[in-house]
Amino acid sequence: MDEFLSEKEQLEQIRGWWRENGWYLIGGVALGGLLLLGWNQFQNYQQRRIEAASALYDEFSVAVLDRAEVSASDLLAQLRADYPSSPYTDQAGMLKASLDLELQQIDGAVEELRRVLDDTSDAELGLVVRQRLARLLVHLQRYDEALTVLGAVDPGRFAPSFSELRGDIYLAQGDTERARTAYLEAFNAEYTDVLNRNLLQMKIDDLPSAATAEEA
Repeated sequence: MDEFLSEKEQLEQIRGWWRENGWYLIGGVALGGLLLLGWNQFQNYQQRRIEAASALYDEFSVAVLDRAEVSASDLLAQLRADYPSSPYTDQAGMLKASLDLELQQIDGAVEELRRVLDDTSDAELGLVVRQRLARLLVHLQRYDEALTVLGAVDPGRFAPSFSELRGDIYLAQGDTERARTAYLEAFNAEYTDVLNRNLLQMKIDDLPSAATAEEA
């Protein structure tokens, strides 16, 4: 007997394998095509949502520039309802807080920043919002609340600016030694690129000495 199959026998084996496995192969190709089609449709859907959120944000921005508070509030509500996880919604909330500040509605700005803080999935943006919120609370002399906002998370690379802001709060409360500790902590931190070191040094230099503070 020949050690090798004849061409006819090889062809019969291929036909037999195809009868047993061909539908699996066809099904796999079809499934792959459907998955690719589904992925493309999902990508197109996501792109359409991004474009729609962007257009709505542009309309909102015009309302803010026009100081049209009611219209801006309505458009922001629509962004939050239709695109809650969009970065455009986060930015709109921050812009609305700025509008509230210009209109001297500080409590409204505080609430807008709190809403952004609660809703955003961007951790770094959340840290920026925390600092803005804390500064507003300091302006309102709600010092303990501001410290709570700053202490609720690990600030990461923003640790120096968080420490500096805590120093500002302690100083506003009249606690110069805790202010000094916080300022020095900020000044000696690893990530100092987020600081104005010259301004921070001025704050440290302007603090009364421990002896002067005791005399006072």
